[in-house]
Formats: sequence, C-alpha cells, structure tokens
Amino acid sequence: MKLVNKGAEFFVPDGKTTEESFARTTCMAISAHQDDIELMAYDGILKCFGSDDNWFYAVVVTNGAGSPRADLYEKYTDEEMITVRKVEQKKAAYIGEYSGLALLNYPSSAIKDPKNEQVVEELRELIQKNAPKTIYTHNLADKHDTHVGVSLKVIKAIRQLPKEQRPEKLYGCEVWRNLDWMLDEDKTMFDVSGHPNMASALVEIFDSQVCGGKRYDLATVGRRRANATYAASHGTDEAESLIFAMDLTPLIQDDQLDVLTYVQGYINRFVNDVASKIKKMS
Repeated sequence: MKLVNKGAEFFVPDGKTTEESFARTTCMAISAHQDDIELMAYDGILKCFGSDDNWFYAVVVTNGAGSPRADLYEKYTDEEMITVRKVEQKKAAYIGEYSGLALLNYPSSAIKDPKNEQVVEELRELIQKNAPKTIYTHNLADKHDTHVGVSLKVIKAIRQLPKEQRPEKLYGCEVWRNLDWMLDEDKTMFDVSGHPNMASALVEIFDSQVCGGKRYDLATVGRRRANATYAASHGTDEAESLIFAMDLTPLIQDDQLDVLTYVQGYINRFVNDVASKIKKMS
C-alpha cells in the first residue's frame, strides 16, 4: 500500500515489514493529531502490550501543523512542528510496542471538508488491510471540529467495507470533551489502571505539546483518576484509572442509522435524566 500525501509514511517499531505489521493487527486507533491516540486509546495499547497474539496499530490523520507552541518551540515554523511531532509519535509507537504506525499527513482543512473522499478511501484501505477487531476513534460529541471530522470519516470508511470485513467494535473516546455527562448505562468504561508508568510516558513523550504550553500529562492522569472516583456515587473505587467511551458500533452495523440521530439519543437521555431528578426532588 502506498500512502497518498507527500511526507506521509509508515513506521514499524520492531523492524517488521509494513505488510507484516498489517497482518498481526487486532486493535486499531484512528486519531486526528499526534498524541490523541495516547490520550484516548490507552485501553487498546494496554490490551496489546507484551502480547504475542494482540497487536495495536495507530493511524494519525493530520500533520499537526497548527498545534500551539511555547518555550523551546515558540518560534518553530509549521514545517518544523510537523517534523517534531512525527518524531514524537514514532517514539510513542516504540514505547507502546505498536504493531505499526501510519502518518497520513493531511492538513486539518481536508478532514473538515465533508466532500473530501480521498481521506475516506485511504482510511478504508488501511482498515481493510489491518482487519482490526476493534477500532478506537474520537467521540462524536467532541468539541474539536477536526476530531469530529475524523470520526465521521472513519464511520463512512467502514460502511464502504463488506459487512464481513468490518471491525466488531467501534468506540468514540475522550479528548476535547470528556464523557462524564453520559448516563452510566450508556458509557463504555475501560479500566486502564495497568502500567501507569507507561501511561504517563506515552503522553510525556510529546514534549512539543507538554513543554509547548499544554499540560496533557497532568490533565490526562487527572481525568482518568477522576473518572474512576466519580464513576459510582455509592461505592468504593473499583479501578484507579478509567477512560469513558461512546459505543459507536451500531453505526457500522446498520448503514441506515443516522449519525446525528444516534448521538442525539445519548444527549436526550441525559437531558431526560436531569429533568427527572429535578422533578422528583422539587
């Protein structure tokens, strides 16, 4: 498989061929930016780490040129930031023992363009080549336009595959909006308490972001710990660290299911729950 964009590349941390990295993949994450995967899809990384039978494949869609920058990186050009963020993502792939990494190198504008079918086609081919059982991507209630754009293109790409070639599960995970607001019965909760040292290292390796003005290292650990503590109001903590996800699987099982209606279902159930409690206590 050849990637479309100039500067796009494959990276396989353990030196296997690209095709070998595809063949062993069981879990995949598709994100908008470098470091999104490590923030949202640690469940998949953790399940595959140290396993001979389960392998995690990462796909980063954009080039990351528009990231905020400060300190050492304050005067870096967009092109210099693209280079730095590629290197950081490769380091993360090595630390997490990923099966492989695809850096697609699209500008954000291509992802936010609903008419751009090139991105969809490339994602479709990558998903088909890897044949993962599970895919993690952004949740559809995320507040970042590019994140939502990626999620919509992932759904569209999967829907172009024959049903027997589709993943078994598709999860929309937390980055630029947590999913604490969802009803407990609607949340998918991933216990990611294992290997806390690796969880921290995978975020801290993105120095251009952490040192560059965004303390994702502290915020990510804090969010996961908060999720674990506030997951249940009438019981002790059952995990030290939780990631919440929106189950998007029905959207890749039923092509006629409207995406907006599906997401509004989660929101409406939340609204009704809030209203019910207020009425009951009034």
